Amino acid sequence: MQNESAIIELLDVSKDFGASAILRHVNLTANEGEFISIRGKSGVGKTSLFKILGLLDKPSEGTMKLFGERVNMLGDSEKARLRLRQIGLVFQFFNLLPALTVLENIELPMALAGVKKPQRRERAFELLRYFDLAGLAGRFPDNLSGGERQRVAVIRALVNYPAVLLADEPTSSLDDENSALLLDLLGRVNREQKVTVVVTSTDLYEKLPTSKDYLLRDGQLRQIR
Repeated sequence: MQNESAIIELLDVSKDFGASAILRHVNLTANEGEFISIRGKSGVGKTSLFKILGLLDKPSEGTMKLFGERVNMLGDSEKARLRLRQIGLVFQFFNLLPALTVLENIELPMALAGVKKPQRRERAFELLRYFDLAGLAGRFPDNLSGGERQRVAVIRALVNYPAVLLADEPTSSLDDENSALLLDLLGRVNREQKVTVVVTSTDLYEKLPTSKDYLLRDGQLRQIR
């Protein structure tokens, strides 16, 4: 029976690199409104799993579904369209464009989606004000702290109203204070914006505002909470 509330489903997913299997028969369901962590040591395959979830890579075997529809065999243009409109991506090292201001970085996904400039500006400032970052709008990424860059990256990932936000080790390059601020922001996104959140983390014991926690080890995923 199909899970009506499932945003993303991985069914018996494996990922090989040459003769090595980095993921082996992984099953995962991210339901509407959940906050999920995928924990594991460096090198166990968390980023590979993140890329498959974000349609940046495809599994060697198995099936990925988005809203109940198989997506891992779609073409690149269709995957790009889904990433633009349904999946917000937050990377470990921010991926902000240095030649654009904060405001322009946030507006970019909307421009790619064909949103007109007045609506782009309104939405960008709506989110900047919501997260108390409106004062950063005219700055360039090089003039921001690491914590500010990562929070701006989260805002950029939210501008097109995605159903799910995927974040790959978003606190790994931040100090404790900025990590706490970012996790609070992700918790607010999950509760108040009603966005399903999936984060990866190398910290096996870090307290996260999650509803489910998984451990990735030896290529396999198991629920630990």
